[in-house]
Amino acid sequence: MAGRPLRFGIWAAVHGSRAAHHDPDEPDDATWERNRALVLEAEALGFDSVLVAQHTMNPYDETRDQLEAWTASAALAALTTRIEIVAAIKPGLYHPVVLAKMALQIEHVSGGRFGLNLVNAWNRAEFERAGLPFPAHDARYAYGREWIGLVDRLMRGESVSFAGAHFRVEDYRLRPAGTHRVRPRIYLGGESEPARALAADHADLWFINGQPLEEVEALIADVARRPRPGAPLAYGLSAFVIARETDAQAQAEHARLLALAGRDAALRADTRARTDAASVMFAKTDAAAARFVGTNGGTAAGLVGSYETVAARIRAFHGAGIELFMLQFQPFEAEMARFAERVLPRLR
Repeated sequence: MAGRPLRFGIWAAVHGSRAAHHDPDEPDDATWERNRALVLEAEALGFDSVLVAQHTMNPYDETRDQLEAWTASAALAALTTRIEIVAAIKPGLYHPVVLAKMALQIEHVSGGRFGLNLVNAWNRAEFERAGLPFPAHDARYAYGREWIGLVDRLMRGESVSFAGAHFRVEDYRLRPAGTHRVRPRIYLGGESEPARALAADHADLWFINGQPLEEVEALIADVARRPRPGAPLAYGLSAFVIARETDAQAQAEHARLLALAGRDAALRADTRARTDAASVMFAKTDAAAARFVGTNGGTAAGLVGSYETVAARIRAFHGAGIELFMLQFQPFEAEMARFAERVLPRLR
């Protein structure tokens, strides 16, 4: 697994920043204009991928703006030339026929640089307030399994007839398909048992939340032992980076950001009240909120330190099997540029 090339991506600023209204250096800005500039800059700096998280309303503060993922991803596909565009998707919001057609169109616009990230949802309010069903955790994964099985076949251009627990499709075929490769890449996030099983069966790459190396090694070992069709599964890691000239300087910045994040206790409580209690991501990160910065594990991955320290930790994760690092920064633009200038050359 360590032979896979290292790739680096960024999380698009789809809801601004959770701490932006406390940090004078971070714009509270989830607009299309900011995200367009951010992704174009990431491409110019040498980043390989961008993950556009999918929410219809801001999951952390409903009074703040939220970028729409799939329309933005289509536009980014047209504006960029090299960077991979990965759009997250919650199966309960789109019929598989409609979503597969959208994915194929963005794949065509991008010239074969599109991927979809299957996330089986955690924000209960997003569904219930729209009158949409929000089943229990394992039932959502059963729905997602049937859903991605159809989307996969439809994106391949197969003629699909199917009758299952959730969907009925009769002789459906999408064109054009296969214009650049067999289909867009399928990414999957989630660490529960149903998520791991689904990743082994259907994903090209499994995203792991930020956490220490030994925990990541155990997760990879568990999923890697499972039988799967086709090529071996690839692995990605979410992480928040704080890199400075010295370890002490990085730790001081970590402390500053922790203090800013600490002011968001009310927002965290409100988010937790609207979250599925069975979500592994929140079960892990709630207990660690006082020690780590960022979402999806954030600085729990330990990418905090001098430029060489951060590079060494990335090498260790890569040796364990991580191919794609999906990174967060704050303030985003400045720290993204710092990483590209001072850390990336140590790794390439």
